[in-house]
Amino acid sequence: MSQGIDYGNLMHSAMRGLIKKVLTDVSETGLPGAHHFFITFDTREDGVEIADWLHERYPEEMTIVMQHWFENLEVGETGFAITLNFGDSPEPLYIPYAAIKTFVDPSVEFGLRFESPEDEIDDEDILEESIEVEEEEIQHDADVVSLDSFRK
Repeated sequence: MSQGIDYGNLMHSAMRGLIKKVLTDVSETGLPGAHHFFITFDTREDGVEIADWLHERYPEEMTIVMQHWFENLEVGETGFAITLNFGDSPEPLYIPYAAIKTFVDPSVEFGLRFESPEDEIDDEDILEESIEVEEEEIQHDADVVSLDSFRK
């Protein structure tokens, strides 16, 4: 029997599915309107494929911009491939979804951030913050509905 529901991993999986869907749409129809993306990823993640000179320049993380010029966007189950222009030098990249740290579309003020285990807040901190809420506030602000009134 499992120890509990891993909401963090479930949320990350759903968010990566959203990125995959957005990139699939862009690969089929292009970027609509003013949409553009800033994607930050961990260059150390297994499966990341970038040129050696890019890896030397960005040994830990790198941010790419998908806006005016990109080619060969291919969206797969575990990641996406894209060719971007770096100073008049087209470079192919492959980025697994698991490597993505942030995905931002500033044109609509939308962003996703993936927390790593060292970034996560301790469950005890959350519990302490929720205990600080006074019971009186909850009683005055909440409407309690009894389910017995809906039973036949």
